[in-house]
Amino acid sequence: MNLKFKKILSFGAVVAVAGLALTACSGKKQGASTNKDTKHGIALITDQNGVDDHSFNQAAWDGFKAYGKEHDLKQGKGGYQYFQSSSPSDFVPNFDQASKAGYQTIFGVGFELQQAVSQAAKKNPKKNFVIIDSVVKGQKNVASVTFKSNEASYLGGLAAAYTTKTNKVGFIGGAKSAIIDLFEAGFKQGVADGAKALNKKITVQSQYIGDFTSTDKAKSIAQSMYANKADIIYQAAGNAGNGVFQEAKDYNQTLTADKKVWVIGVDVDQSNLGNYTAKNGKKANFTLTSVLKGLNVATQSIANDAYNNKFPGGKQLVYGLKDNGVSITKGRLSDKAWQAVQKARTQIIDGKINVATKPSK
Repeated sequence: MNLKFKKILSFGAVVAVAGLALTACSGKKQGASTNKDTKHGIALITDQNGVDDHSFNQAAWDGFKAYGKEHDLKQGKGGYQYFQSSSPSDFVPNFDQASKAGYQTIFGVGFELQQAVSQAAKKNPKKNFVIIDSVVKGQKNVASVTFKSNEASYLGGLAAAYTTKTNKVGFIGGAKSAIIDLFEAGFKQGVADGAKALNKKITVQSQYIGDFTSTDKAKSIAQSMYANKADIIYQAAGNAGNGVFQEAKDYNQTLTADKKVWVIGVDVDQSNLGNYTAKNGKKANFTLTSVLKGLNVATQSIANDAYNNKFPGGKQLVYGLKDNGVSITKGRLSDKAWQAVQKARTQIIDGKINVATKPSK
């Protein structure tokens, strides 16, 4: 779907989160608000990882803050707020709290919140609800948002093929699902096409953590992959992906900078997570590139639609390369790799490359 945005944010912003989180079970109170107009308040219900996960939730929250800045709304009642979930049992209570607190447009971030969004929308037919990374059908007050993450992941795979020295790369996913299948499928296809163009044979090691929170398990899987000579790992694991970055940092600190292994970031520009000091004392960075998912674009755009009484209830909005809904950073790619990425991006948009939605065996 070709979408027009009044204002498209820069993808790579990694912004420190200010304010208090409101949690159904924590007893923490919402920060005081001075918003005079309470008709345009928006709320974000997170999964278990929170808005400072350096990934999925943070990207959505960046869009909230941009919406607040655009309309001179502050964090708090009548403005914008997040409600943190410590477990799935918090989803429904958090939606109830956000509804009772007067927020008009309420976002559920992640496919795990699909049922809670549907339930809350039925209970509150005069409010707007948004489900991100899933679809709620047949409810006129629910907008569904999905992303063509396979397209941007293809570019990440192509970048890996043009960069690897060992001809071994890795993919680490969070919980196995149709959503994460998109990341794995695109990455594997990009690696395969890149290998073919370069007349190389590149193998992809693929493994799942089982959730999006277990950083220790992610670190352990990364350790095994690097030990098995993979020199690039693409992680699509939410907060758990921080464990991959930690392992790469620990590993690279024992090597000179020219022998480092790489991580491909996800959702937001994760280049800051790749800073480290090599064995020879040289300051360096191991984030090769980041595959961006425009949750900030989606949340700000839909919030603006609601602000202007044009909430897209009952519709599914699909964000891809064509409308800048997904993308990839230049990062530390070579000029040759970046040229290949840019060429492939155009070919995908023009329909000359069709990217798979399910990973190859």
